[in-house]
Amino acid sequence: MDEAEGMRAAIEACREGMRKGQSPFGSAIQHPQRGLVTAHNSVWLDTDPSAHAEVNAIRKTASLHGSIDLGGAVLYSTCEPCPMCLTAIHWAKIDRVVYGADIADAEAAGFSELRISARSMVEQGGSHLIVEGGVMAAECRRLFDEWKAQSLHRSY
Repeated sequence: MDEAEGMRAAIEACREGMRKGQSPFGSAIQHPQRGLVTAHNSVWLDTDPSAHAEVNAIRKTASLHGSIDLGGAVLYSTCEPCPMCLTAIHWAKIDRVVYGADIADAEAAGFSELRISARSMVEQGGSHLIVEGGVMAAECRRLFDEWKAQSLHRSY
């Protein structure tokens, strides 16, 4: 699976979540032996501030495959992972994270973001994780506009 395919899967998961009234974040995990798993943000649906798309994708993948070790996997996210999500990605031993929009884009859309970049966290924390940003960034930023156009959008 190439970066565009992975990001398209994350974007579709995001749109699925938005159709359900959720926040504009989607994620996909591609594992060489375990296939593709997608998830969207469900903070409002689950009344759970930790139910971010990346965490939901990790939970779903680990549960489906009976392992918390997701080594060999690539996680695609429509937005740069927040510190909570990046830590979960690290603990799941995912090899690489690829994201589109960045934290500043989420903040501009009204989300209360910590201004710590994923790359900084990886460097400061000594993580094995490879972080690549800006993949299909314009398409991912447009998701915030689509979300804002919905009458029931709400940030956190």
